[in-house]
Amino acid sequence: MTSTRKGEIHRITGETDVTVLLGLDGNGHCKVSTGVAFLDHMLHQISSHGLLDLEINATGDTYIDDHHTNEDVGIAFGQALSKAIGNRCGINRFGHFVAPLDEALVQVVLDCSGRPHLSYELQIPTQKIGTYDTELVKEFFGAIVNNSGLTLHIRQLSGSNSHHIVEACFKAFARALRMATEFDPRRSSTVPSSKGILEQAGPKE
Repeated sequence: MTSTRKGEIHRITGETDVTVLLGLDGNGHCKVSTGVAFLDHMLHQISSHGLLDLEINATGDTYIDDHHTNEDVGIAFGQALSKAIGNRCGINRFGHFVAPLDEALVQVVLDCSGRPHLSYELQIPTQKIGTYDTELVKEFFGAIVNNSGLTLHIRQLSGSNSHHIVEACFKAFARALRMATEFDPRRSSTVPSSKGILEQAGPKE
């Protein structure tokens, strides 16, 4: 991994064992294995469209269901992201993107504010995509938000196909995150806040 801004987290619980290595200044290198096939597919979208270098290995109690693994990957991803962003000096801070996928159109707006907040407005018509429970999409982004300090707004503008809606969401998130965490050449090393400080999120359960 060649990225200069990196975050690495190894999280072990009685339910999961998750390792995340995240590089913000990458080229989309992705090597993920979570045991949840659809989640792997969505993590590839984040890496590819956000130009994150992402290595994730997770094992968990998927013989029960995907909930614990899905959430704990989100927690570890959020913590690694917070480490990689660091004190947030020089970044754009805000990011936004509207991603289409056929009939689906999803808007994501985010702020690397240090204040975790999720507004989630996806209307996914089916309960499952393959074997993946679609209610876990919200749980995944909630885990990221609470452990990275992002303010995140997700809004579905159109869509009727569950896979298209969720994939458009992940692609829009990736591009908005890329915009927010890239450096502003006019800001130099200052923090993008009139207060002169942005909180760095710590681990949350």
